[in-house]
Amino acid sequence: MGSRLPVIALTSGEPAGIGPELCAMLGAREFAARLVVIGDEALLAERARRAGVDARLRRYSRATLPTSGIIEVEHVPIARPAQAGQLDPANARYVLALLDRAIDGCLSGEFDAMVTAPVHKGIINDAGIAFTGHTEYLAARTGAADVVMLLVGGGLRVALATTHLALAEVAAAIQRPRLTETLRTLERGLREQFGIARPRILVAGLNPHSGEGGYLGREEIEVIEPVVRELRSAGLELEGPLPADTLFLRERLERADCVLAMYHDQGLPVLKYASFGKGVNVTLGLPIVRTSVDHGTALELAGTGRADCGSLEEAIRLALAIAGVRQRRAPA
Repeated sequence: MGSRLPVIALTSGEPAGIGPELCAMLGAREFAARLVVIGDEALLAERARRAGVDARLRRYSRATLPTSGIIEVEHVPIARPAQAGQLDPANARYVLALLDRAIDGCLSGEFDAMVTAPVHKGIINDAGIAFTGHTEYLAARTGAADVVMLLVGGGLRVALATTHLALAEVAAAIQRPRLTETLRTLERGLREQFGIARPRILVAGLNPHSGEGGYLGREEIEVIEPVVRELRSAGLELEGPLPADTLFLRERLERADCVLAMYHDQGLPVLKYASFGKGVNVTLGLPIVRTSVDHGTALELAGTGRADCGSLEEAIRLALAIAGVRQRRAPA
Protein backbone atom coordinates (compact mmCIF):
# COMPACT_ATOMS: atom_id res chain seq x y z
CA MET A 1 0.00 0.00 0.00
CA GLY A 2 2.95 2.31 0.64
CA SER A 3 2.00 5.90 1.57
CA ARG A 4 -1.25 5.96 -0.42
CA LEU A 5 -4.63 5.54 1.20
CA PRO A 6 -5.67 1.86 1.09
CA VAL A 7 -8.73 1.07 -1.02
CA ILE A 8 -11.39 -1.29 0.34
CA ALA A 9 -14.09 -2.79 -1.91
CA LEU A 10 -17.40 -3.23 -0.09
CA THR A 11 -19.98 -5.49 -1.76
CA SER A 12 -23.54 -4.49 -0.85
CA GLY A 13 -24.90 -8.06 -0.82
CA GLU A 14 -28.47 -9.29 -1.17
CA PRO A 15 -30.52 -6.33 -2.46
CA ALA A 16 -33.63 -7.32 -0.50
CA GLY A 17 -31.69 -7.45 2.76
CA ILE A 18 -30.00 -4.91 5.03
CA GLY A 19 -26.70 -4.82 3.15
CA PRO A 20 -27.42 -1.77 0.95
CA GLU A 21 -28.53 0.42 3.86
CA LEU A 22 -25.62 -0.73 6.05
CA CYS A 23 -23.26 0.40 3.29
CA ALA A 24 -25.04 3.76 3.11
CA MET A 25 -24.67 4.25 6.87
CA LEU A 26 -20.89 4.11 6.59
CA GLY A 27 -20.76 7.60 5.05
CA ALA A 28 -20.90 8.96 8.60
CA ARG A 29 -17.95 6.83 9.75
CA GLU A 30 -14.26 7.73 9.50
CA PHE A 31 -11.77 5.18 8.19
CA ALA A 32 -8.10 5.45 7.27
CA ALA A 33 -9.08 4.10 3.88
CA ARG A 34 -10.94 4.79 0.67
CA LEU A 35 -14.21 2.82 0.65
CA VAL A 36 -15.75 1.79 -2.64
CA VAL A 37 -19.29 0.39 -2.34
CA ILE A 38 -20.13 -2.02 -5.16
CA GLY A 39 -23.80 -2.10 -6.05
CA ASP A 40 -26.66 -0.45 -7.90
CA GLU A 41 -26.48 3.29 -7.27
CA ALA A 42 -30.25 3.88 -7.35
CA LEU A 43 -30.84 1.00 -4.93
CA LEU A 44 -28.27 2.36 -2.49
CA ALA A 45 -29.82 5.85 -2.65
CA GLU A 46 -33.36 4.49 -2.17
CA ARG A 47 -32.38 2.37 0.85
CA ALA A 48 -30.51 5.25 2.39
CA ARG A 49 -33.65 7.41 2.14
CA ARG A 50 -35.85 4.68 3.63
CA ALA A 51 -33.42 4.19 6.49
CA GLY A 52 -33.27 7.92 7.18
CA VAL A 53 -29.60 8.13 6.25
CA ASP A 54 -28.28 11.33 4.69
CA ALA A 55 -25.93 9.59 2.28
CA ARG A 56 -24.06 11.47 -0.44
CA LEU A 57 -23.16 9.14 -3.30
CA ARG A 58 -20.70 9.59 -6.14
CA ARG A 59 -19.63 7.28 -8.94
CA TYR A 60 -16.24 5.70 -8.25
CA SER A 61 -13.31 6.55 -10.48
CA ARG A 62 -9.72 5.55 -9.84
CA ALA A 63 -8.62 8.97 -11.09
CA THR A 64 -10.81 10.90 -8.59
CA LEU A 65 -9.55 11.73 -5.14
CA PRO A 66 -11.76 10.56 -2.24
CA THR A 67 -13.77 13.18 -0.34
CA SER A 68 -14.73 12.95 3.31
CA GLY A 69 -18.41 12.14 3.82
CA ILE A 70 -18.91 11.02 0.21
CA ILE A 71 -19.71 7.37 -0.51
CA GLU A 72 -18.03 6.21 -3.69
CA VAL A 73 -20.12 3.73 -5.66
CA GLU A 74 -18.91 1.31 -8.28
CA HIS A 75 -22.21 1.03 -10.11
CA VAL A 76 -23.33 -2.47 -11.06
CA PRO A 77 -26.88 -2.41 -12.47
CA ILE A 78 -29.42 -4.60 -10.73
CA ALA A 79 -31.41 -7.03 -12.88
CA ARG A 80 -34.83 -6.14 -11.44
CA PRO A 81 -35.83 -3.40 -8.96
CA ALA A 82 -35.58 -4.87 -5.46
CA GLN A 83 -38.18 -4.58 -2.73
CA ALA A 84 -36.94 -4.49 0.85
CA GLY A 85 -37.57 -7.84 2.51
CA GLN A 86 -38.74 -9.58 -0.69
CA LEU A 87 -36.26 -12.01 -2.22
CA ASP A 88 -36.15 -12.27 -6.01
CA PRO A 89 -34.14 -14.99 -7.81
CA ALA A 90 -33.86 -12.67 -10.81
CA ASN A 91 -31.22 -10.74 -8.86
CA ALA A 92 -29.06 -13.74 -7.93
CA ARG A 93 -26.55 -13.13 -10.72
CA TYR A 94 -26.38 -9.47 -9.74
CA VAL A 95 -25.26 -10.53 -6.25
CA LEU A 96 -22.50 -12.70 -7.73
CA ALA A 97 -21.49 -9.90 -10.12
CA LEU A 98 -20.78 -7.72 -7.06
CA LEU A 99 -18.47 -10.38 -5.70
CA ASP A 100 -16.76 -10.87 -9.05
CA ARG A 101 -16.03 -7.15 -9.37
CA ALA A 102 -14.47 -7.02 -5.90
CA ILE A 103 -12.46 -10.21 -6.43
CA ASP A 104 -11.11 -9.04 -9.79
CA GLY A 105 -10.18 -5.68 -8.30
CA CYS A 106 -8.32 -7.33 -5.42
CA LEU A 107 -6.48 -9.74 -7.71
CA SER A 108 -5.39 -6.88 -9.99
CA GLY A 109 -4.19 -4.70 -7.13
CA GLU A 110 -6.89 -2.04 -7.62
CA PHE A 111 -8.31 -2.89 -4.18
CA ASP A 112 -6.30 -3.79 -1.09
CA ALA A 113 -9.09 -5.85 0.48
CA MET A 114 -12.75 -6.75 0.07
CA VAL A 115 -15.48 -6.67 2.70
CA THR A 116 -18.79 -8.40 2.05
CA ALA A 117 -22.29 -7.56 3.24
CA PRO A 118 -24.51 -10.65 3.68
CA VAL A 119 -25.96 -12.67 0.82
CA HIS A 120 -28.87 -15.13 0.87
CA LYS A 121 -27.64 -18.57 -0.17
CA GLY A 122 -31.13 -19.98 -0.59
CA ILE A 123 -32.32 -17.51 -3.22
CA ILE A 124 -29.13 -17.94 -5.23
CA ASN A 125 -29.75 -21.67 -5.29
CA ASP A 126 -33.40 -21.05 -6.17
CA ALA A 127 -32.12 -19.26 -9.27
CA GLY A 128 -30.44 -22.49 -10.37
CA ILE A 129 -26.92 -21.51 -9.28
CA ALA A 130 -25.04 -23.93 -7.05
CA PHE A 131 -23.81 -21.76 -4.17
CA THR A 132 -22.84 -22.84 -0.66
CA GLY A 133 -21.42 -19.57 0.61
CA HIS A 134 -18.97 -16.74 0.24
CA THR A 135 -16.07 -18.84 1.49
CA GLU A 136 -16.44 -21.56 -1.10
CA TYR A 137 -17.18 -19.11 -3.92
CA LEU A 138 -14.11 -17.01 -3.17
CA ALA A 139 -11.92 -20.11 -3.05
CA ALA A 140 -13.15 -21.26 -6.46
CA ARG A 141 -12.83 -17.81 -8.07
CA THR A 142 -9.30 -17.21 -6.79
CA GLY A 143 -8.04 -20.77 -7.30
CA ALA A 144 -7.30 -21.23 -3.59
CA ALA A 145 -6.90 -24.92 -2.79
CA ASP A 146 -7.36 -24.68 0.97
CA VAL A 147 -9.34 -21.98 2.74
CA VAL A 148 -10.45 -21.66 6.34
CA MET A 149 -13.39 -19.74 7.76
CA LEU A 150 -12.32 -17.79 10.85
CA LEU A 151 -14.64 -15.73 13.07
CA VAL A 152 -13.17 -12.98 15.24
CA GLY A 153 -14.94 -11.16 18.06
CA GLY A 154 -15.46 -10.88 21.80
CA GLY A 155 -11.77 -11.56 22.39
CA LEU A 156 -12.05 -14.91 20.57
CA ARG A 157 -10.87 -16.39 17.29
CA VAL A 158 -12.78 -19.49 16.20
CA ALA A 159 -12.00 -21.33 12.95
CA LEU A 160 -13.96 -24.15 11.34
CA ALA A 161 -12.72 -27.51 10.04
CA THR A 162 -15.95 -27.79 8.00
CA THR A 163 -18.19 -24.92 6.98
CA HIS A 164 -21.65 -25.10 5.43
CA LEU A 165 -22.45 -28.79 5.64
CA ALA A 166 -25.48 -30.66 6.88
CA LEU A 167 -24.69 -32.16 10.27
CA ALA A 168 -25.15 -35.67 8.87
CA GLU A 169 -22.25 -35.05 6.49
CA VAL A 170 -19.74 -33.64 8.96
CA ALA A 171 -18.08 -36.82 10.26
CA ALA A 172 -17.35 -38.12 6.76
CA ALA A 173 -15.82 -34.75 5.82
CA ILE A 174 -13.27 -34.85 8.63
CA GLN A 175 -10.42 -36.78 7.05
CA ARG A 176 -6.70 -36.70 7.78
CA PRO A 177 -5.47 -34.93 4.63
CA ARG A 178 -8.14 -32.23 4.79
CA LEU A 179 -7.74 -31.63 8.53
CA THR A 180 -3.97 -31.43 8.10
CA GLU A 181 -4.30 -28.76 5.42
CA THR A 182 -6.90 -26.86 7.45
CA LEU A 183 -4.57 -26.64 10.44
CA ARG A 184 -1.61 -25.65 8.27
CA THR A 185 -3.68 -22.95 6.55
CA LEU A 186 -4.98 -21.70 9.88
CA GLU A 187 -1.53 -21.55 11.45
CA ARG A 188 -0.09 -19.77 8.40
CA GLY A 189 -3.03 -17.32 8.29
CA LEU A 190 -2.59 -16.40 11.94
CA ARG A 191 1.07 -15.67 11.27
CA GLU A 192 0.71 -13.86 7.96
CA GLN A 193 -2.56 -11.99 8.49
CA PHE A 194 -2.59 -11.40 12.24
CA GLY A 195 1.14 -11.14 12.88
CA ILE A 196 1.19 -13.88 15.55
CA ALA A 197 4.72 -15.26 15.47
CA ARG A 198 3.90 -18.68 16.93
CA PRO A 199 0.14 -19.33 17.01
CA ARG A 200 -1.26 -21.55 19.75
CA ILE A 201 -4.33 -23.46 18.57
CA LEU A 202 -6.86 -25.47 20.58
CA VAL A 203 -8.39 -28.31 18.51
CA ALA A 204 -11.88 -29.51 19.39
CA GLY A 205 -12.96 -33.11 19.27
CA LEU A 206 -15.95 -34.04 17.15
CA ASN A 207 -17.95 -36.23 19.51
CA PRO A 208 -19.26 -35.67 23.05
CA HIS A 209 -16.37 -35.97 25.53
CA SER A 210 -14.03 -36.27 22.52
CA GLY A 211 -15.39 -39.74 21.86
CA GLU A 212 -15.04 -41.10 25.41
CA GLY A 213 -12.12 -43.34 24.41
CA GLY A 214 -13.95 -44.60 21.34
CA TYR A 215 -17.27 -45.43 23.00
CA LEU A 216 -18.94 -42.31 21.57
CA GLY A 217 -17.18 -42.27 18.21
CA ARG A 218 -13.73 -43.02 16.83
CA GLU A 219 -12.98 -39.87 14.81
CA GLU A 220 -10.75 -38.53 17.59
CA ILE A 221 -8.69 -41.76 17.71
CA GLU A 222 -8.51 -42.39 13.98
CA VAL A 223 -8.32 -38.87 12.53
CA ILE A 224 -7.94 -35.92 14.88
CA GLU A 225 -5.33 -37.24 17.34
CA PRO A 226 -2.96 -38.54 14.62
CA VAL A 227 -3.14 -35.23 12.73
CA VAL A 228 -2.49 -33.18 15.88
CA ARG A 229 0.41 -35.45 16.83
CA GLU A 230 1.99 -35.27 13.38
CA LEU A 231 1.73 -31.48 13.14
CA ARG A 232 3.06 -31.01 16.66
CA SER A 233 6.13 -32.98 15.65
CA ALA A 234 6.44 -30.59 12.69
CA GLY A 235 6.55 -27.61 15.06
CA LEU A 236 2.95 -26.39 15.28
CA GLU A 237 1.64 -25.50 18.74
CA LEU A 238 -1.55 -27.53 19.02
CA GLU A 239 -3.56 -28.89 21.94
CA GLY A 240 -6.30 -31.44 21.47
CA PRO A 241 -8.60 -33.01 20.63
CA LEU A 242 -10.45 -31.36 23.51
CA PRO A 243 -14.10 -31.91 24.50
CA ALA A 244 -16.06 -29.00 23.06
CA ASP A 245 -18.15 -28.53 26.20
CA THR A 246 -15.07 -27.54 28.25
CA LEU A 247 -12.87 -26.15 25.48
CA PHE A 248 -14.08 -22.56 25.95
CA LEU A 249 -13.14 -22.31 29.61
CA ARG A 250 -11.30 -19.07 30.38
CA GLU A 251 -8.13 -20.78 31.63
CA ARG A 252 -7.80 -22.67 28.34
CA LEU A 253 -8.55 -19.69 26.14
CA GLU A 254 -6.01 -17.54 27.98
CA ARG A 255 -3.19 -19.77 26.73
CA ALA A 256 -4.37 -19.92 23.13
CA ASP A 257 -4.65 -17.67 20.08
CA CYS A 258 -7.40 -19.57 18.28
CA VAL A 259 -9.84 -22.47 18.53
CA LEU A 260 -10.49 -24.92 15.67
CA ALA A 261 -14.05 -26.27 15.88
CA MET A 262 -15.00 -29.32 13.82
CA TYR A 263 -18.28 -27.90 12.51
CA HIS A 264 -20.23 -24.67 12.20
CA ASP A 265 -22.54 -24.89 15.20
CA GLN A 266 -19.92 -26.34 17.52
CA GLY A 267 -17.86 -23.16 17.77
CA LEU A 268 -19.84 -20.24 16.42
CA PRO A 269 -22.63 -20.09 19.04
CA VAL A 270 -20.00 -19.34 21.69
CA LEU A 271 -18.32 -16.63 19.61
CA LYS A 272 -21.61 -15.03 18.59
CA TYR A 273 -22.81 -15.01 22.18
CA ALA A 274 -19.64 -13.10 23.07
CA SER A 275 -19.68 -10.69 20.13
CA PHE A 276 -22.89 -10.66 18.08
CA GLY A 277 -23.21 -7.44 16.14
CA LYS A 278 -19.46 -6.83 16.39
CA GLY A 279 -18.03 -10.12 15.09
CA VAL A 280 -16.10 -10.45 11.84
CA ASN A 281 -15.73 -13.35 9.41
CA VAL A 282 -12.27 -13.72 7.82
CA THR A 283 -11.36 -16.10 5.00
CA LEU A 284 -7.83 -17.47 5.43
CA GLY A 285 -5.91 -19.10 2.60
CA LEU A 286 -6.97 -16.72 -0.16
CA PRO A 287 -4.47 -14.70 -2.22
CA ILE A 288 -6.53 -11.62 -1.26
CA VAL A 289 -7.84 -10.10 1.98
CA ARG A 290 -11.51 -10.75 2.67
CA THR A 291 -13.62 -10.05 5.74
CA SER A 292 -17.37 -10.04 6.28
CA VAL A 293 -20.13 -9.44 8.79
CA ASP A 294 -21.11 -12.12 11.30
CA HIS A 295 -24.85 -11.94 10.53
CA GLY A 296 -27.31 -12.65 7.75
CA THR A 297 -29.52 -10.58 5.47
CA ALA A 298 -32.10 -9.75 8.20
CA LEU A 299 -34.93 -9.37 5.69
CA GLU A 300 -37.35 -8.32 8.43
CA LEU A 301 -35.20 -5.25 9.16
CA ALA A 302 -34.53 -4.20 5.57
CA GLY A 303 -35.69 -0.69 4.84
CA THR A 304 -36.66 0.06 8.45
CA GLY A 305 -33.53 1.95 9.53
CA ARG A 306 -33.20 -0.30 12.59
CA ALA A 307 -30.24 -2.34 11.30
CA ASP A 308 -26.90 -1.94 13.08
CA CYS A 309 -23.78 -1.47 10.95
CA GLY A 310 -21.44 -2.34 13.84
CA SER A 311 -20.30 -5.69 12.44
CA LEU A 312 -19.71 -4.18 8.99
CA GLU A 313 -17.68 -1.37 10.51
CA GLU A 314 -15.58 -3.88 12.46
CA ALA A 315 -15.10 -5.96 9.30
CA ILE A 316 -13.68 -2.92 7.50
CA ARG A 317 -11.33 -2.08 10.35
CA LEU A 318 -10.07 -5.67 10.55
CA ALA A 319 -9.60 -5.81 6.77
CA LEU A 320 -7.45 -2.68 7.04
CA ALA A 321 -5.42 -4.20 9.86
CA ILE A 322 -4.84 -7.44 7.95
CA ALA A 323 -3.92 -5.59 4.76
CA GLY A 324 -1.40 -3.61 6.81
CA VAL A 325 0.15 -6.77 8.28
CA ARG A 326 0.45 -8.32 4.83
CA GLN A 327 2.03 -5.15 3.47
CA ARG A 328 4.64 -5.08 6.23
CA ARG A 329 5.47 -8.75 5.65
CA ALA A 330 5.78 -8.36 1.87
CA PRO A 331 9.34 -8.47 0.52
CA ALA A 332 10.80 -5.07 -0.26
